[in-house]
Amino acid sequence: MRVHFSLYGRLLSLQALYLAYKQVKKNQGAAGIDGQSIGDFTQNLEKELKQLLLELKEKRYRAQPVKRVEIDKDDGDKRQLGIPTVRDRIVQQCLSNIMTPIFDPHFHPSSYGYRVGRSCHQAISKATLFIRRYNKRHVVDMDLSKCFDTLDHELILKFVRKRITDGSILNLIRQFLNSGVMIGSTFENSEIGSPQGGVISPLLSNIYLDEFDQEMMRRQHRIVRYADDILIFCTSTSGAENALKVASQLLEVTLKLKVNERKTHIAHSDTGIKFLGVIIGSNYTRIQEKKLKNFKVKVKQFTKRNGAGNLATVLKRLNPVLRGFVNYFKIANISNILQQLFTWIRRRLRAVQLRLWKKPMRLHRRLKQLKFKPPFKFIKMNSWRSAKSPLANYAMPNKWFKEMGLYQIDKLKTGVLASYY
Repeated sequence: MRVHFSLYGRLLSLQALYLAYKQVKKNQGAAGIDGQSIGDFTQNLEKELKQLLLELKEKRYRAQPVKRVEIDKDDGDKRQLGIPTVRDRIVQQCLSNIMTPIFDPHFHPSSYGYRVGRSCHQAISKATLFIRRYNKRHVVDMDLSKCFDTLDHELILKFVRKRITDGSILNLIRQFLNSGVMIGSTFENSEIGSPQGGVISPLLSNIYLDEFDQEMMRRQHRIVRYADDILIFCTSTSGAENALKVASQLLEVTLKLKVNERKTHIAHSDTGIKFLGVIIGSNYTRIQEKKLKNFKVKVKQFTKRNGAGNLATVLKRLNPVLRGFVNYFKIANISNILQQLFTWIRRRLRAVQLRLWKKPMRLHRRLKQLKFKPPFKFIKMNSWRSAKSPLANYAMPNKWFKEMGLYQIDKLKTGVLASYY
């Protein structure tokens, strides 16, 4: 194993800091505790980078506390994020650019989270391979309680030190770990954890959890991990029970993490394994119901009958939502669901257009333009029921929406697994 003794010099160049700045700018993100946004930093870019470089050279640089914010999780709980200042994000990014090529090539092959060139689709495909080709259908589904918030600082540094012994680099990492948190106007020490939201936190968590991955490999357990979502694949119930015991011991005793006993369980692929938004079965992959509900809520927000704007505007806002949804969930066997969804989406768009026309006479005029012969019924233009009427379908056929540029979600090939390497 190669150990790197002298890396700090790679930080000490404007070019390295500028590259890190460009990556931070691309990711955007909110301002930290100093209130300085990416835009503010950009206005005095040369001056800011030179000042940062000088502080790093003279070893006067000090990481500032992160700003605490909370976001809602799907299960109704809150996820705590820590937002570093822009200048701290740039230094973290520069540090990550140096460290990633040293650590990433040696990570476990079934680790997929926060790694360049690896994706959720690959993780799902690898899990599917273990279940369907290797018949490992007894699966330990492990959930860690607030993984980022409970990483042990001394263990992080110990694991980093296996490949990097440069004291200045280790000191920078310690600074980021110990920088503290601002909750409103109150300062709080950060004695454990690496704030979720920090640029370097994903890399540090992978370095930390790779200890678990490698030990499970040494014990010949098949796993797939995406960040703190862990699946262990076994051929029998007793094998799964043993794997759960071994994994819990490693995570809780060796790595000082907390396994969420309420969410951790042993499942069988015949009843489905929930993972990254899908349910992997012995012969199929389907979308999780809550993901479908969340998608429909988003579609409803963009297709409100009151105040949605003209149809072209609605489609411009709606299409990225449709494209993002189907391009993620196309890995599942959802062709029938997409057809049903598309029928429902078109009905919502018909309801929007009827509302925009306001009066039945405008609908009738449209029908005449399409060579339909009157008389036509007078229907309620603001009724959901009317959006399914024959007149609405004649006036706005499926072909019309395609010509308007509506993304055709029912034409995508589904159920195709990704390459998991």
